[in-house]
Amino acid sequence: MNSTTRRGFLAATGSAFAGGLFGRGLPVASFEDRPPKRIAAVVTVYTHNSHADVIVSRLLQGFNLDSKAPRPNLRLVSLFTDQVPDGDMSRRLAAEHGFKIFPTIAETLTLGGNELAADGVLLIGEHGKYDTSETGQVMYPRRRFFDETAAVFRKSKRAVPVFSDKHLSWNWADAKFMVDTARELGAPLMAGSSLPTLWRRPPVEVELGAAMTEAVGISYHTLDAYGFHALEMLQCLAERRRGGETGVASVECITGPAVWQARDAGRFNGTLFDAAMDRRENKTRFKGRIEDAVKEPIAFLIEYRDGFRAAIVTLNYAIDEWCIAWREANRAEPRSTLFWTQEARPFGHFSFLVQGIEQMMHTGKPTWPVERTLLTTGLLDALLISKLRGGAKLDTPQLAVTYQPTFTWREPPAPPPGRPINGQ
Repeated sequence: MNSTTRRGFLAATGSAFAGGLFGRGLPVASFEDRPPKRIAAVVTVYTHNSHADVIVSRLLQGFNLDSKAPRPNLRLVSLFTDQVPDGDMSRRLAAEHGFKIFPTIAETLTLGGNELAADGVLLIGEHGKYDTSETGQVMYPRRRFFDETAAVFRKSKRAVPVFSDKHLSWNWADAKFMVDTARELGAPLMAGSSLPTLWRRPPVEVELGAAMTEAVGISYHTLDAYGFHALEMLQCLAERRRGGETGVASVECITGPAVWQARDAGRFNGTLFDAAMDRRENKTRFKGRIEDAVKEPIAFLIEYRDGFRAAIVTLNYAIDEWCIAWREANRAEPRSTLFWTQEARPFGHFSFLVQGIEQMMHTGKPTWPVERTLLTTGLLDALLISKLRGGAKLDTPQLAVTYQPTFTWREPPAPPPGRPINGQ
């Protein structure tokens, strides 16, 4: 690894990657002088711009996917692909970079031997052709990937850190099982979206212990994929409120005119909704009133166990950004920000996600709490059940997930130059 280049890269972040962003207080050169960790990756598909590509390829091609330094100090040694569609990249990359592709997950983790031979595992269950659940979630095989990984840990009588991309599963029971099993095996487990790590405009963070009372965010696209991102946007802020996370008491998912009626009735805060809308950068996407521009708005209404409440409003096709506003009891005006993603290759926000993965693989400690993603996974499941039931309010005793935040966001450096999404 090019020490000088990596030091410069980290220094450019204001030490964000090396401790400020992830809150571990590690020195800037904390990983570069160590042997690289051997990583086994288990993915659904490996095609251009898939999550396997924008995450795993950073181990091969560097943080900017340009085959140049800086690079994470992680070495991909093996890969399993659940599906091999047209456009698969994995076989070409294996020939170029010297990692092995195995036909089973067990062989991927053992390198074809009898015992665990990797220092860490990436589980990327995103993209590919899979059935959809009754509530509209793609039933990616994340639980199966984890189960087969856990089986190798049990047989080998040791465990290594595991990162599972995005939500833990398409249903609460599987997600809870995964977290409980990881604890039983002593396997550091981390999961989640890239949104908590990326750029914010303006660059604001909730102070630890802030007296937050309510938050309202706006989102777009599908509820399964992008609704989850919006919940992670909300939760990475909400968990920092006074007392830490206490869990969720109830949820509702309402649609159509009922969304505007709920806003007007004060069921979610119209001032905060307007503040979130004002943070959009693409303000010419629609004209006139938002109520006229969106044919079928969808609102997630969330009541936390400590009285905090939140809403996420999905506004297809009038917006294409994630924004959020929140109220703190000791501030007269709401605070708000845009969670900005680089919608062009190299999709620089994934660099920060990989930095968090790298840190866990080297320290053996999750960079942010898996409980956050357990809660957001359970929230999405419950909210989509509510939608299926016509917007019924659901009590959620299973979501009494309590934890303290361990992640503090700092402003990342400017994004690298973008290339067309379809460009190689």
